[in-house]
Amino acid sequence: MHDIQALMDQHDATGLAGLIHDREISREELLEAAIARLEQVEPQLNAVAERLYDSARCAAPVDGAFSGVPTLVKDLFSPLREARMSNGSLALGEARPGLDDALVGRLREAGCQFIGTSTSPEFGTSYTTESTRFGATRNPWDTRRSAGGSSGGAAALVAARVVPFAHGNDGGGSLRVPASCCGVFGLKPSRGRMPSGPLVGEGWAGMGTPHAITLSVRDSAALLDITAGADLGAPYAAPWQDMPFVDTLHQPLRPLRIALVEHLAPWTSSPQALAAVRHAARLCESLGHRVEPAQLPVQPLAFLDQVFDVIGASTRSYVDLLGELRGRPVALEELEPRTRIILREKGGISGAQYSAAVAGIHALGRQLAGFLQDYDLILTPTLTREPPLIGSLDRFDDSLDLAILIDDFHSYSPFTALFNASGQPAMSVPLYWTPEGLPIGAHFAGRFAEEGTLLGLAAQLERVQPWRDRVPLVNAREIAGW
Repeated sequence: MHDIQALMDQHDATGLAGLIHDREISREELLEAAIARLEQVEPQLNAVAERLYDSARCAAPVDGAFSGVPTLVKDLFSPLREARMSNGSLALGEARPGLDDALVGRLREAGCQFIGTSTSPEFGTSYTTESTRFGATRNPWDTRRSAGGSSGGAAALVAARVVPFAHGNDGGGSLRVPASCCGVFGLKPSRGRMPSGPLVGEGWAGMGTPHAITLSVRDSAALLDITAGADLGAPYAAPWQDMPFVDTLHQPLRPLRIALVEHLAPWTSSPQALAAVRHAARLCESLGHRVEPAQLPVQPLAFLDQVFDVIGASTRSYVDLLGELRGRPVALEELEPRTRIILREKGGISGAQYSAAVAGIHALGRQLAGFLQDYDLILTPTLTREPPLIGSLDRFDDSLDLAILIDDFHSYSPFTALFNASGQPAMSVPLYWTPEGLPIGAHFAGRFAEEGTLLGLAAQLERVQPWRDRVPLVNAREIAGW
């Protein structure tokens, strides 16, 4: 007799799919085990937007690369035909688009079982997953603290060992920030690598892209292999990858030249963040790579002003569209303070301002591409400090100026949004825990369309310092007594 719970502890998604393929376990028992795990941790984490157990139980089996593997889809601009899509907002009520996002459809074709949707802050514009609609999603390492945002629900559930991976998306760090907070792996692919339709042409002028939070590097690569590629009518696409991403994990990796950036003025990194990034640098050097101190050619405050021009105009357009679809305008009282601040200060910009912001973002991409002529990768802290206490990062106070909001968020995460704007792939790798037992990720960015280099290095780091056995305080195994 096999122990399904022990097998879930031992295997990533790729391994579990292999067990189902070999008929060592069934998709039904794996589904029920994942549901039991979710129910054990959810009261402490508050990471689920909607449970979809009945539809998962009734779904016809699909033979694919991830046949039978349970997962969740992030409740943010990623429709799943059996689910509500609230985007973390009260304004959407019980809206159910009744269709699959292109990436979600590819996961379904690969055989994934969708057991629920995961939480997000309203419209994904926060680095912590706290909302009026769902409350605060809590960090499994310390439930007083944030799980990060905006894919905080996904990261919390993967870290707590409910599922081996969960879908997410990233417009300014929303995969990598929660991956850092929760001690798991988060890769943001290159602009145009992933499908975004049918509802979205490009998110935030191309800064947004979907992918997943995973425990293993192998799963992240395998998920890219089954989901990457432009969908029908996409406005643009990244160059095609000649080699499967999974195969890049096993290729010899030449010595890399890595630029180490510890701070991005006017903000500084805490001693814990510096310890984390320096630890990652030493690991890279032990693997034969060359790490050199460097400074990025970036003016962060001017850059972020342009980013929020894009976010503000995009949010205004979406709120107006939502009002048209439901037949009545969205009242400001239906929106959260953070959204009201963004709309107040950036929601009415002119078309010329928006165009200038997009041009500025594209110029940054060219600057960073030039910088990477001398380096293979850029290494920074993912975050400048440990995960914050619930309620301390997003203050839910619409009397604040946008400048204060930007300082609150980007003094905490100054690096991640740069690589959304530039279109480069980037990842957060869980290599360091503070003396208090809190994870802080190491953040690597690569050249455009060179995910293989990032994944190859991540696989090296995973082999020399595996993180899978580091399990948070709130976890499905220990709570259930398995």
